Amino acid sequence: MLYDIRQTTTYSYQVPVRVVRQVLRMTPADRPGHQHVIAHMLDIDPEPAELERGTDFFGNGLTWLTVDQPHDYLSITTRSRVEVASTPLPDPAATLFVDEVRAMAMEQHDLGPGAAVHGLFPSRAVPLDPEITEWAGTSFRGDRPVLEAGLELMQRIKADFVYQPGATRVTTSPHEAFVAKKGVCQDFAQVMICGLRGLGLPARYVSGYLRTIPPEGQPRLEGADATHAWVEIWCGPVAGWIGLDPTNAIPACDDHIILAVGRDYADVAPVDGVIVTSGDHLLSVGVDVVPVVR
Repeated sequence: MLYDIRQTTTYSYQVPVRVVRQVLRMTPADRPGHQHVIAHMLDIDPEPAELERGTDFFGNGLTWLTVDQPHDYLSITTRSRVEVASTPLPDPAATLFVDEVRAMAMEQHDLGPGAAVHGLFPSRAVPLDPEITEWAGTSFRGDRPVLEAGLELMQRIKADFVYQPGATRVTTSPHEAFVAKKGVCQDFAQVMICGLRGLGLPARYVSGYLRTIPPEGQPRLEGADATHAWVEIWCGPVAGWIGLDPTNAIPACDDHIILAVGRDYADVAPVDGVIVTSGDHLLSVGVDVVPVVR
């Protein structure tokens, strides 16, 4: 699949902002064999006094910017053309058993960006939670294939939770979302990660996009009108990381375009930083993901 992606993020401030220093994670990722970024453009208004690009530990694209003139709005627009290849899902029943994956994860010596160890322990936004661990554990017998169990947990979240924008905030904890049984894709992803890590299984957070226009005859996916989030579960050294989307109860496929990967939302927030002002602000985000006919 070939996609043209446009995202516009606008901050409107009640009181003019004197200076802003932000880090952006809004550049789609290159992933060999799965995703290739053909072109990417970034427009910022007002124009930054400083602009620097780089990558973080996980290989996510970063842009640091500084606007040092008074302004009452900040508009960030990205345009990308991305090619996504469909990766066949392994036979869930043929993946390693849960106990095998748990043992292998603890025995890994790899500390690189894609290592299982980085998805194994609590992180800033996803602490361990006994209640979530117990709830998730009913799907994960030790002698059950790990991907088969992961698919069941994904489907249980879809069945038990209500997708309700506005019910949670960006700072809502997995426990709060779990108790409320409602939220958005960020909440569902972090609840699933929390449960997996509590069971000793590596899981990481993925931010990205969903195609806006679904294939003919198929329903529009939840979360397609903004940035999306899903989970990758580590299924052993051969199968590796497998993407699961608990918001829509589907494996990640060529409808999913990856922006960034990390331990939780705090690692992949599209916009993060510091502003100097005394008032409140309004945030609006618009996303279009349009398939390109070839």
